[in-house]
Amino acid sequence: MNMMKTFFQYTIFLLLTVCVYVNGYAQIIPQPNQLSFGKDTFIISKKARLNYNIADKQILEIFVEKLEAQTGISIKTESVSKQKASIILTEDASLKSNNEGYELQISKNSIEIKAATNTGLFYGLQSLLQLSTFSKNKSKKIALPTAKIVDKPLYEWRGLMLDESRHFFGKEKVKELLDWMAFFKLNKFHWHLTDGPGWRIEIKKYPKLTSVGAKGNWHNPDAAPLFYTQADIKEIVAYAAKRHIEIIPEIDMPGHAAAANSAYPEFSGGGSKKYPDFTFNPGKEGTYQYLTDILKEVAELFPSKWIHLGGDEVHYGNHKWKTDSHVQALMKKQNLKTLRDVENYFLHRMKDSVLSLNKKMVGWDEIVDANIASEESMVMWWRHDKPKQLKKALNKGYETVLCPRIPLYFDFVQMDAHKWGRKRRGEFCTLDKLYAFPNSLSIAPKRKKQFVKGIQANVWTERIQNEDRFDFMIYTRLVALAEAAWTQEKNKNYENFIIRLKPVLDLFDKNGLYYFNPFYPELTPEPIGVGKQN
Repeated sequence: MNMMKTFFQYTIFLLLTVCVYVNGYAQIIPQPNQLSFGKDTFIISKKARLNYNIADKQILEIFVEKLEAQTGISIKTESVSKQKASIILTEDASLKSNNEGYELQISKNSIEIKAATNTGLFYGLQSLLQLSTFSKNKSKKIALPTAKIVDKPLYEWRGLMLDESRHFFGKEKVKELLDWMAFFKLNKFHWHLTDGPGWRIEIKKYPKLTSVGAKGNWHNPDAAPLFYTQADIKEIVAYAAKRHIEIIPEIDMPGHAAAANSAYPEFSGGGSKKYPDFTFNPGKEGTYQYLTDILKEVAELFPSKWIHLGGDEVHYGNHKWKTDSHVQALMKKQNLKTLRDVENYFLHRMKDSVLSLNKKMVGWDEIVDANIASEESMVMWWRHDKPKQLKKALNKGYETVLCPRIPLYFDFVQMDAHKWGRKRRGEFCTLDKLYAFPNSLSIAPKRKKQFVKGIQANVWTERIQNEDRFDFMIYTRLVALAEAAWTQEKNKNYENFIIRLKPVLDLFDKNGLYYFNPFYPELTPEPIGVGKQN
């Protein structure tokens, strides 16, 4: 009789937890780096209490809100335990090996999350939230298997860049993106707010940047001005901070300046036939004051120590510098021999402005050739076909974030049959390539790998003009990005990841996202993009 009872209990346990563990892997993305589990269960119901001894209650509020939204179970929080069955959060200074690491212990009578910081506790709660969301829920009760997780991220920079110059999506869509980033433990949001098609951030000293410069988008130059007010920016920055996401603004210069130049043409350095008014004028002293004034307002809005200045593709539109009297006078005065010398002079001047604001400069990998001191800047390596530029950055001691076009540009198509989106020499960004990145960094010198701060996906929006296409191009790959950035390579397994991806797609369905389905592509046809097809 006892054996029959034990067999029955174990069968029920397996049925309850089949969605929580698959082949020894937790239904958590990114996959934890240390995991073991037992045969007992802990029940989460409305009787459970979340107990804490921490100062920051915001992480509790977010967890409770998301738990109810995803499972229908509402639990209460309290600073002193009054229930045997409880969830306990503890800030433990002895766990200082990693500021984002955590320990999650599920026993028969309680769940305990320990971490050295609130960030670690937040990530522990995200793992618990995922286990709860993906487990079977009967009569508003969740059965979780006993388990122990000891976890910390592979990289400190786990990022996503969103370009809103080319197409603007607005603060509610950005908040939704930040929610999903937090759910999957991504922690850096690089916000590309200015470029040729539109200027998207209010600068009070220069109101025409938005009244004129925010007009239009990539496919419609006559579209009404769309931009973020400074109040909007503050709201979104605070929203991200509650989710332990740092926002890094990008104000592009000296190229990609057409929108700004439409508002204040006196600071234009001209362009080319294909890229008119592409640059700021590096020969005018007023240009540096103008851009420094802009950066002052940007610095006040964003607590991040980083400001991204772009610095890429200047050669697309610096042709007029050859004949501009101000640039020529600068070259003579500073003994600058080439237009590239002028570009480097500009970057050094603007880097000094960033430093004066107690910030540090970030730039695309072109800035490596400007010889800016490595302790004053960080590099984002984006040109996958120029691995020597990455090696040069690392050899010079630059902190470096890896975001190469292949496989980390989310404006590239996801399968060969897709018509809108980019390919480069036939290559595009598939889920498996993204998941496998960075393949032990075989492209980087082993002795320099300590300078690799992490990885980031970039979402350029030339052909992403509405919310369906936004979701389609981002969310499925976002899940793979999260595991590539967090999980140690020895613990990654693409076949198991694909199994764990399936319930995530069901969750996307529940939340109304129009995602790319790699299992049944016909269920979510590719939304039509703008511009030319592949």
